[in-house]
Order: sequence, then structure tokens, then C-alpha cells
Amino acid sequence: MKPPILSVRDLVVEFPTRRGTLRALDHVSFDIAEGEVLGMVGESGAGKSLTGAAIIGLLEPPGRVASGEIWLRGERIDNLPREKMRRIRGRRIGMVFQDPLTSLNPLYTVAEQLIETIRTHMDVSDKEARTRAVALLDRVGIPAAARRIDDYPHHFSGGMRQRVVIALALAAEPELVIADEPTTALDVSVQAQIIDVLKEICAERGASVMLITHDMGVIAETADRVAVLYAGRLAEIGPVRDVIQNAEHPYTAGLMGSIPTLTQTAARLTQIPGSMPRLNAIPQGCAFNPRCTKAFDKCFVEQPDLIARPDGRQVSCWLYDAQEKEVSHG
Repeated sequence: MKPPILSVRDLVVEFPTRRGTLRALDHVSFDIAEGEVLGMVGESGAGKSLTGAAIIGLLEPPGRVASGEIWLRGERIDNLPREKMRRIRGRRIGMVFQDPLTSLNPLYTVAEQLIETIRTHMDVSDKEARTRAVALLDRVGIPAAARRIDDYPHHFSGGMRQRVVIALALAAEPELVIADEPTTALDVSVQAQIIDVLKEICAERGASVMLITHDMGVIAETADRVAVLYAGRLAEIGPVRDVIQNAEHPYTAGLMGSIPTLTQTAARLTQIPGSMPRLNAIPQGCAFNPRCTKAFDKCFVEQPDLIARPDGRQVSCWLYDAQEKEVSHG
């Protein structure tokens, strides 16, 4: 078995405030295998983007990794000096952000930004870097790439800018690409194209992808496995088809039930009552207990760990712990 490209172990991210320390990620653990697309899904504020930022060492102060470990192909990276981490970012981990305008410098042409990125991380001449940059733009679907490379970011539409950002993220041929809501600001037809481009190029190069989104449809089309986050904790993680067709955690089941399908005969979609708790008001026990229709006594007292299931997925829910005990005592 090859070691995973990325291994996150018991990651805890905290924000110190005057009223005490808020825990935004609570013992999150997962792996991403070579060439795998892992989707990370959950409501706004669940901790998806924070997980990505912690991995690449770009947590906004005062946020900090309080404990846990992050390993990139067997090398621990969460405790590296800033300069060493800066070299890994871009070279070994590429990042596609939600808003292309925050990733592209409006004062420089696309050529200048791509060539600088390529030359920073790879030992190539200016001419070769430009040739690579044009080829990249062409590959991500920018028409007349050789001419348009000298344009400024504002000359491109939103969808084209996002293609440029993907080209930037892939410029140094990273092993892992973290895509944080890469299609949120785009219309549906462009979204599908962007996701296809990202997936195709990463597959060609053998890169792994961590795709952060709140769009379950994108996950269903793109990911191999899916991790469901709720209030900074992993609720469920497993093969995407299993999780979509037979969600085990009540929260995941609610998410799946809220997606309309062409074959649906029910009069109404499922609705999860209430909303996700704020960081300063996470309840004792399972964080989902105020909204859960299946909660029982233990759910209000003890926080469940991820429980391994026979089909290879993991679920953080006392329902399955109880079932395991019944089976073992039966």
C-alpha cells in the first residue's frame, strides 16, 4: 500500500478571544490517496475552508493549529518554519480559491503571474516558463491562449478568470490541489466545465484533489470519497456512492434528502430543523443533537468518535455504537 498523499490526524484549530478560546475544528482526521478526489461538504461555517487553510499554513490570525498533525507524503508539514512552508505551497500543494480576484494581482498580466510562479518553483528559463504558461492556459480552455496571456485579469470573464487560477494552481505540477468552492460565483454551465477541467488535468498528472464545496451535486459528479463536516467535526466519511445512496449519519441523511432529484415522488424535500450552532454555543455531546430526530440520552452527554463501519466508511454517531454492541452481545 502506498502512503497517502495527505494525512490529517486529530487536527484541532482554535481562535483565542477575550471571552475564551473557540474551537473551530475538533479532532478532524482523514487521508487522501494518490490520484484520489476527496470531497469535503457541509453547511457554511462547518469548517471546510478552515481545514484547507490549516493544511497550507494560511490560517488567518489569531487562528492557530492547537494540536494534531498534517503529513504530506510521509513528511510532517504543520510545524515547518514559514519559509519552508512557503516553498511547499505552490510547488507541492496548489490552491484554487473561491474568488479568482483574490488570487490574481490586478496590476500584473496573466503572463507575468504564471511565469513568476513557474520560475519560483522550477528551474527553467524565462522562455521555457512562457511556453509552459501558454500550454497551461490552452489546457484549461482559454481560447487564443498565446495572445490572451498578456491580458490583465480584468480583461477576462469570471469563468475565464477561474480557469487562469486553476492554471496558476497547477503551474508547478503539485501533488495535491486544494480547491475551495472553485465554482460558487459561476453560472451552472460554467461550473460543470471548470470542475471537468480541474478533474481531467489532475488525473493526467496523477495529482490528488481536496474539493471543498457545499454543493452535493458537484461532489456526486466529481469525488471518489466524501467527508461530511458539521460544526468543526467529521460526521461521516466514505465512498461517495455509498454516502449518497445510503447516508448513515442523521445529518448526512438530511443533507441528501434536501437535494431534489428527477425521479422524486415526495411532495416535499427533507428539511433539517434549526441551524448549525455558533462556535461559542456548541452543545455538550454530539453537536448535532438539538436538530437530530434520532437523538437519545447518550447523544446529549458524550461526543462520539468516528466508528468504522463494515463497508469501509466511518460515522460519528452513537446509533452505530449501540448497534455494534447489540450485534456483539447477540
